[in-house]
This record gives sequence, C-alpha cells and structure tokens, in this order.
Amino acid sequence: MLIAVATSLATIVITSLVASWTHYRLGALLKQPVIHLSTGMMLGVILGAIVVDTVATNYLQLIFGIYLLLVALQMATQYKPKQGAQPLINSRLKVAGSLIGFVSAFLGIGGGTLTVPYLARHNIKMNNAVAISSACGFPIALIGSISYMGLGWSAIDLPKGSLGYVYLPAFFGVILSSLFSTPLGAKLAHQLPAQVLKRYFAILLFIVALKMLWSSF
Repeated sequence: MLIAVATSLATIVITSLVASWTHYRLGALLKQPVIHLSTGMMLGVILGAIVVDTVATNYLQLIFGIYLLLVALQMATQYKPKQGAQPLINSRLKVAGSLIGFVSAFLGIGGGTLTVPYLARHNIKMNNAVAISSACGFPIALIGSISYMGLGWSAIDLPKGSLGYVYLPAFFGVILSSLFSTPLGAKLAHQLPAQVLKRYFAILLFIVALKMLWSSF
C-alpha cells in the first residue's frame, strides 16, 4: 500500500504539469493562492510521508477506503461546494495548504478533492479553483515523491525496479498508457452526459472502496 501511495504521487508530477499548463493558457490560473497554498503543502507533505511510513498497511487501506467512499458519495449525489464571501488570507492559505498536503501524502492524491471545496468556500470561482488545485498538485506530488524515495531508500524486500518506495515500472506504465487512453476518454466524455459519467465513476469508486475496506479487515 505504501508503494502504491508513493507511486501514485509520482505519476501526478507529470499529469499536474500538463493540467496546469492547460489552465494557464486558458487564463484561469491565479498565482497568489498557488504560491501560498504550495508553501504550506510542501511542509504538510513531508510530515505526512514521515507519518505514513510508520502506519501499518491495513490501516492505510482502511483510511483510503473511507476516503474513496466519501468521494463516491460526493459524485453520486452531485454535491457541489457552495461559494462563500470570506476572502482569502495568505496565512490561512498556508495553514490550509499544510493540512491538505498532509492528507494528500497519506492518500497518494493531488489534493483536488480538498483544495477545490476550500477555495470555493472563499469566493473563488469554480474554474479558477480547479486551475489552482491542478497547479498545487505539482508541489504535492514532487515533494511527496522525493520524500517517499528517501524514506524507502534503505527499505528491504522492495520489488525490483523500485526507487525508494516509488515503483518505476508502474510509474512509467501509467504515464505511457495515459498518452493513449486520454484521447479515448476525452472522446467518450463528449459522447456521454456529464451526470452519466459521474455515476459510472461513483460506482467504480464504491467497488474499489469496498475492496480496500474488505482487505483492511
């Protein structure tokens, strides 16, 4: 499970760069929130990686399973975060970034499911929130990957082809296969209604979550 978390973060290094560049070209990326969120996130990711290295696999599976269930419920119920009127403050952005980074390192995610709702509640438009979240995924993934590489450098019984806790065959497999699967997914996304896609994705998440929870026990 720890190798899966670390490798997942490593793949996000590439995908977040591509997504960030796309949002930047569309003019949706706001630099100030990215800078202050990222500052806190880098600290949170390092702490999260250190803590995860001490957690038993079954507990990691349990935590990840619960997280997937919550995301699946969000997708299935079409929940959308409400926009608020509270302005963003740099110090709060750094604190929020630390917490998001910590959780992201725990789960091997880019933090989008946490960053977007937080920004939306602070009066950031949804398209800007998604763009900021994509950009913040890069420092989370980069620092997280480096941390897991260092923590697993002297670990024993790692599979052949591992760089610390990052499993390189899976990393390259995901990155290379995504070059072919992404166009197919984009084409399918244009053919099916958004609500239908969300329901399919929610069902998939429910299945994976139940498998994770079952394995944890």
